[in-house]
Amino acid sequence: MESLRMIENWPVDTAAAVVVRADGTVAGSHGPQEHRFALASVTKPLAAYAALLAIEEGAIELDEPAGPAGATVRHLLAHTSGLAFDEDRIMAQPGARRIYSNAGFEALGEHLAKATDIPFPQYLKEAVLDPLGMTATELPVGGSPAKDAVSTAADLARFGAELLAPRLLARETLTEATSVVFPGLSGVLPGYGNQKPNDWGLGFEIRDGKAPHWTGAGSSPRTFGHFGQAGTFLWVDPEAGAACAALADRAFGPWAIEAWPPFTDAVLADLRAG
Repeated sequence: MESLRMIENWPVDTAAAVVVRADGTVAGSHGPQEHRFALASVTKPLAAYAALLAIEEGAIELDEPAGPAGATVRHLLAHTSGLAFDEDRIMAQPGARRIYSNAGFEALGEHLAKATDIPFPQYLKEAVLDPLGMTATELPVGGSPAKDAVSTAADLARFGAELLAPRLLARETLTEATSVVFPGLSGVLPGYGNQKPNDWGLGFEIRDGKAPHWTGAGSSPRTFGHFGQAGTFLWVDPEAGAACAALADRAFGPWAIEAWPPFTDAVLADLRAG
């Protein structure tokens, strides 16, 4: 895929990209596929997947109380618990606003650890990483389930394939997680300003008609995924039948806002031609 060579022009020291299909085959890759990068908030989809597995296993329930008073696991996953971005401070009633919250995911990790008597990094490893063969991916002991994992392009390709054709989760669970939860809520998409609506599923941001956005103009409204302040992203476009991960070692900023959308559009064009 010639489109992946575009990462050579990114103003970063090291970058890697990969595109994977639902059957797990790699459509294309470029850059060091085994280089470990900080994921920043691309940690959240992994953490959400572990929580969804815990729900299917009956360890926790989606609508049981968790986090601040009146909030549930569903609120924490959908960034509607009312918790502030990065501190244990209540800014709204649960379900009233979409407030993107690292603190909410940390509350989720604590809730799951208490329910299972397993530290969250260990639960993530045993439930998600080991079954998918993501041996280079790690959430350190004591690390935040919101932002502290490290991974590789090769490992995120394995996760992308799982998100296209789930083996660990029931298809209906993933469908719910990648559909809009608490529709109509507005909120700030970090780096891109206020979005009306600011649609999210359960741990996954949903493309819908957001503008501006970090995916491409040609990305389908059903596209879901996440980007991270470390210069990382993972999107899954069900209509294209593919997922794409790109990892870099430069913090998100104007360079990424400029580079990522045309890169995604070029990848999608390659897939259509393909």
